[in-house]
Amino acid sequence: MLMTIARRGGVCACLLVCGVFVSAQPVTPGRMLGLPEALARTVARNPELRVLGYQREALAGALTQASLLPNPELTVNLQDVLGGGIYTGVDNAETTVTLAWLLERGVRERRVDAARAGVELSGADGEILRLDIGAETARRFIECMAFQARLAWSREAVALAEDTIEAVAVRVEAGRAPEAELLRAEAELARTELIEEDYEHELVSAYHRLSAQWGETEPDFEAVAGDLMTLPVLEPFEAIAGRMHDNPDLARYASQERLDAAELELAQAQARQPWRLTAGVRRFEGTDDMGFVGGIVIPLAVRNRNEGQIAAARANLARTGAELAAAEVRIETLLFTLHQELNHFLQTARGLRDEIVPRLEQALADTRRAFELGRYSYLEWRAVQGELMTANQDLLENTISAHATAIELERLIGVALAPAGTAQ
Repeated sequence: MLMTIARRGGVCACLLVCGVFVSAQPVTPGRMLGLPEALARTVARNPELRVLGYQREALAGALTQASLLPNPELTVNLQDVLGGGIYTGVDNAETTVTLAWLLERGVRERRVDAARAGVELSGADGEILRLDIGAETARRFIECMAFQARLAWSREAVALAEDTIEAVAVRVEAGRAPEAELLRAEAELARTELIEEDYEHELVSAYHRLSAQWGETEPDFEAVAGDLMTLPVLEPFEAIAGRMHDNPDLARYASQERLDAAELELAQAQARQPWRLTAGVRRFEGTDDMGFVGGIVIPLAVRNRNEGQIAAARANLARTGAELAAAEVRIETLLFTLHQELNHFLQTARGLRDEIVPRLEQALADTRRAFELGRYSYLEWRAVQGELMTANQDLLENTISAHATAIELERLIGVALAPAGTAQ
């Protein structure tokens, strides 16, 4: 499950795979960070999300501007003054004071509709941005868990190599094995220690990448809480495909269609040129009389001066509909592909966990006893060790891939989650 924002009650804090992270197995002592807290920090302090506040303010200003009525105009006209004859001076002047109003003929309403649709589209964009950033936080969280697990695996490999050296040394001292076997065991220990050191550096970098999601360059935690071995649950594809229309990217196309339709109506309304209404009074100085004056200006619609904008708006509306149809095909195809991949990772992980690893563990224990009794050589014991280590590593990598694919699948669906802090 991933979060949908705004219309779904605020930013949610977990994924469906959050259930994976509740039985924490600390790699190192110290401050533990859970996924809900990581997501809550991201929502509250992510630098990219701060931009949304300013965008909302700008669009609110544009909506306010679109709703404003045009101001009336005051005109003072003085004529028949400072001329000759009877028009010398201002004795026979005519003074006219008028007020003029612009009749927009529905343009303002259409302009408000377009601005409101723009606000809605920006909200959809903001929801997608929050969802993308939340999903990226989950990815980086799983990356931290993955390197913690790899580091734990490498430490087990180091412990196994040390144990092997002790067992081989006993046989070498007893003269039952050549010195070369001890040297090879020591070389294997050195190699596993280098792998352990590499994972330690990778883990530190992963912690920094995670904390960057909420704008911090130094992590204030020492480990993330979770258990990768708890596999995500895969629903049938039909159930997942049925929720495809919860995808926020598809919802954005709906908002874009409303904006395009509003802009088409605005362009059509602007083709009707505004009328101009005037009313006022006129004073005749010569007779000391007053009179009412009024008028209306109606532009003649000889030609449609907005024909090009109407055609462009109509084409934009049709284009958005075509893009929506293409996006639905693309998203459903991607959903099916991710569903197949997740099913593959889950089947492989279960086969390794339930069938292969237990048998190799038993084989390793039997080989170890046979080695100590002198029935097997170091090479035979080492071969079983390598098979078990490879199987465990394959199990780990398939499990990591399963969780990562589950995030991508649920990001694509856009399913709402429980609020932050809810026990999963």
